[in-house]
Amino acid sequence: MKETIIQFGEGNFLRGFFDYFLHVMNKEKIYDGKAVVVQPRASGKCSLLNKQNCSYNLYLRGVENGEVKEKHHYIQSISRCIDPYKNFDKYISLADNPDFRFIVSNTTEAGIEFDETCSYNDKPCKSFPGKLTQLLYRRYKNNMDGFIFLPCELIDNNGNELKKCILKYAESWQLGSDFTTWINTKNTFANTLVDRIVTGYPDDETTEKHPDDRFLDTGEIFHLWVIEGDFENELPLKKAGFNVIWTNDVSPYKKIKVRILNGAHTSLVAGALLSGIETVGEAMNDETAYNFLLKAMNDEILPTIGKTEESLSFADSVYDRFRNPFIHHKWSAISLNSVSKFSVRVLPAILEYKEKNGSYPPCLTMALAYLIYFYKNGNPADNEDVICKIKTKSISDILKDTALWQNDLSGMVEKVEEYYEKIDSLGAKEAMKWIISQ
Repeated sequence: MKETIIQFGEGNFLRGFFDYFLHVMNKEKIYDGKAVVVQPRASGKCSLLNKQNCSYNLYLRGVENGEVKEKHHYIQSISRCIDPYKNFDKYISLADNPDFRFIVSNTTEAGIEFDETCSYNDKPCKSFPGKLTQLLYRRYKNNMDGFIFLPCELIDNNGNELKKCILKYAESWQLGSDFTTWINTKNTFANTLVDRIVTGYPDDETTEKHPDDRFLDTGEIFHLWVIEGDFENELPLKKAGFNVIWTNDVSPYKKIKVRILNGAHTSLVAGALLSGIETVGEAMNDETAYNFLLKAMNDEILPTIGKTEESLSFADSVYDRFRNPFIHHKWSAISLNSVSKFSVRVLPAILEYKEKNGSYPPCLTMALAYLIYFYKNGNPADNEDVICKIKTKSISDILKDTALWQNDLSGMVEKVEEYYEKIDSLGAKEAMKWIISQ
């Protein structure tokens, strides 16, 4: 089988996401190609992956339509793994193979960045975009077409940002205007949005089934990949049955994901912790917490983004994902940096609801009161300055602080103070029951 894809990253996510997709497409004989994995950091696991022939077991587990399911796959879609820090020549020679068409990556959110200390003569460059620029220049010198880039890093406009970094290296290294033109005309940098929780090496009895598999991987069944462009004729992901959306614009789908999935987490996290609920699964089994989430979702979040087929379907999937008995997602972990998360994930829905209805949404406003109460009385994990501001300032001053919320929330003071007092007098759980009844 030919090598057709260069993949930067040997971690759990890509092995439980893209490499699984590739495995299924090959198995169904609608695609014929394997991925060559490039280790993006010096401290990687390339040699260990090669020792087990780049094959591993994957378990996808979760709830589908209310039913608990577990699916096993033996993944064989990776041909080899290259460590460019130990064998740069083997890495750079990938540019010589005309069969390579796609470059897929997941180098964490910090991976797509410009590092001015990198030099073209480094073997290799420390940064991921620097390594790519070295590879692309070799490809350009070969007088060959470029690649289609499908970055999976969780940053806005990941394709555009990756291209910006590469162009900056081309300029910094003085590689010439013809090379810059070639980057712009012979390569495609697709913005993408990925969604699947990949939990990695399990801490349960699954390990007993495969004691020698160092790369045993687990993840949820749900998946979503939104990609700007349409390369289905070359990479038949939809034909293979995957939840892949080819589109001209990722942003509406990102809004759905951030408002519904991330917004659900952030709107419930402080109330759950104050109510003594430790995990997301426990919250879904708690009548009060579940009804709070349901009311916030149906009456306040969904109306601000539109109850479309996509948004309603995604919201339904979220309930199944939150009920996944194989994922023990702790609210304490979700609570990290909750103030900045609230500003991005929940506050836009609050402000849009107010603009449409003339009043603030009760549950999401209560979520803000819970958040402030938790920061004043609980154990928040956040920037020390943020924690100090909320612990020491009045609710009025907190809500006026545009550095915290990127908005002046003075108009919410009266309601947040009222709800804060309810939490203080009734307790978190009873206050949640009270707001549901309003």
